[in-house]
Amino acid sequence: MANAMKIAIVDDEKDMRQSISQWLALSGYDTETFPSAEEALKALGPDYPGIVVTDIRMPGMDGMQFLKKLMGADSTLPVIMITGHGDVPMAVEAMRVGAYDFLEKPFNPDRMTELAKKATHARRLTLDNRALRRELSDGGQLMKKLIGSSPVMERLKEDILDLGQADGHVLIDGETGTGKTLVAHALHAVGARAGKKFVLISCAAYEQEQLSTRLFGPMNPEDSRLPAVEEARGGTLVLEDIEALSDPLQARLLTWLNEEGTPPETRLVAISNLQDEGKTSEDALRPDLFYRLASLRITVPPLRQRGEDILTLFTRFADQFADDYGCDAPQVSAQEAAQLLQAPWPGNVRQLFNVAERAVLQSRRGSGTIVSLLMSEHQDMQPVMTTEGKPLKEYVEAFERMLIDNTMRRHKGSIAAVMDELCLPRRTLNEKMAKYALQRSDYL
Repeated sequence: MANAMKIAIVDDEKDMRQSISQWLALSGYDTETFPSAEEALKALGPDYPGIVVTDIRMPGMDGMQFLKKLMGADSTLPVIMITGHGDVPMAVEAMRVGAYDFLEKPFNPDRMTELAKKATHARRLTLDNRALRRELSDGGQLMKKLIGSSPVMERLKEDILDLGQADGHVLIDGETGTGKTLVAHALHAVGARAGKKFVLISCAAYEQEQLSTRLFGPMNPEDSRLPAVEEARGGTLVLEDIEALSDPLQARLLTWLNEEGTPPETRLVAISNLQDEGKTSEDALRPDLFYRLASLRITVPPLRQRGEDILTLFTRFADQFADDYGCDAPQVSAQEAAQLLQAPWPGNVRQLFNVAERAVLQSRRGSGTIVSLLMSEHQDMQPVMTTEGKPLKEYVEAFERMLIDNTMRRHKGSIAAVMDELCLPRRTLNEKMAKYALQRSDYL
């Protein structure tokens, strides 16, 4: 299960510390208590995984001094102040300094729980966003997120590493849910601009006039942001749904690209989603803009082309959800593995992610199967996917053939390596390859 948020309780009165701790512990929180602000500061770092509840009036360092120290180390840490009668003006000052909220003694325990719930939720969002920003600046971590060892994924990783070192603008295309935005982050993180700005704009999220202003300015006086081309200067500007740009905006973008020079000060990464509509980015963009972007191009492969990666991803996602929901991950049978491998996956990795979550929830309830989930997702599956009562032998064979085929591809036809990975004697492997019409020469 996801780690519970902690609550640090700071009060010089032992009875008060214990009563608050017991009440919050009964509400499901992981509490720790401190008799003084000085003691608490030793344990509370800038990434403390929780919130602080503190009295205002304490000997030594009082609550206001404590709050200022905490805000200096991490201004986003929620701090709930407990005040005595007549201390409300001090509590108002604490709110000005940065306190999350305050409770006046004697307080209602339910009000304490309600505040703790809101504050811990805010803290989790802050820490999750902080962790995501760190992750998105780490090229090694991002490459690890591109899970899979199928030939198409190995080529994708090589393309990212190669183009990440290049200076030119890049066009990324592929179907919905394949991970194009993740690829854009990875391109930035493995290249020379890794420490610079990364600005992502969804062109489809704006009306054309708003989009023009967001990209090129002028910004409204009350808007603290710079236009995107200025905000990203020296770094990477990513435009999702590039095909949503009107002809005038495409012309303006091309002018900006020409002004950037060679090599460009700011790198543009354009993401196109037109494959879902049976079109291409070449159909939607001005020829001069398309060829300017497409000289460096990455097409992210659909899930249905990734073979064994489907099982690897499903297992990874199911394990994550099982951890989140505090239950065991569902065991995948040979029949279900064959189903997963043969499914068309129009929603790609995003769809597989959702199916994995639903499979875990079903397993936790003790009802439903992966097969039933897939059949409800894909009404137009091939017979291998939809025929009830199909002999288990046929599902196993479908899985077995794909497993041998992908393993042979990965090891480039090395019989010894395939025998070792699949724990098969040579004679058995030869028999199965003959049975499934797999020729070693096709993999060399």
